[in-house]
Amino acid sequence: MHITVFGATSITGKQLVLQALAKGWQVTAFDRDVRSLIDKDLRTQGLHAIKGYVFDSGNIAEALQQADAVVSLIGGGLDATDHSRSLGTRTIIQQMEKKGLQRIIALGNYGVLDAGDRYILDTPDYPVALHNVAQEYLLVYQFLASSSLNWTLVCPAKILDENGNRQYRTAAAESPVPDNGEITAGDLADFILNELSKEQFLRQRVGISR
Repeated sequence: MHITVFGATSITGKQLVLQALAKGWQVTAFDRDVRSLIDKDLRTQGLHAIKGYVFDSGNIAEALQQADAVVSLIGGGLDATDHSRSLGTRTIIQQMEKKGLQRIIALGNYGVLDAGDRYILDTPDYPVALHNVAQEYLLVYQFLASSSLNWTLVCPAKILDENGNRQYRTAAAESPVPDNGEITAGDLADFILNELSKEQFLRQRVGISR
């Protein structure tokens, strides 16, 4: 499989690139600064690093040329005023639809999971400081849901910069029970790569917790 990873230098992106290469997959790694990924040992295993910007449709189209599937781990500012998450996702969707490429797994946020008849971000206990970012991820969800793509939106709470042990819980549309509110970057990457192969959560949001 050949995957294109947007946000490849994030803590989850680095884990995902390494795990995908270990599977023997080809990886196009896309980010604003890919110098940390340009490593001789990795490149011999099938890594192609592209410096680009998620608002640039030409950059996105170039990154998708060889892809069988896409992983979007786009981040952004803590105040969410850059709109990188939502508008970047929209650009990726547009270019995927133009190319006829169907499969995407994107990073979301637990705030867009269901809590009864509302989103978690709309509950009284949801932290005010995180609301703007959650709203960005809500737009990501809405853009995906209105697209023609076979999407999965993975919605963790806190992501730990650790390898993990491949022991975690998932649930469709809701937080898993019990939910300790965190997942390691290594386990998140493991789930994403498994989901690319198994396709258990097509056109669904997924809660995940270690």
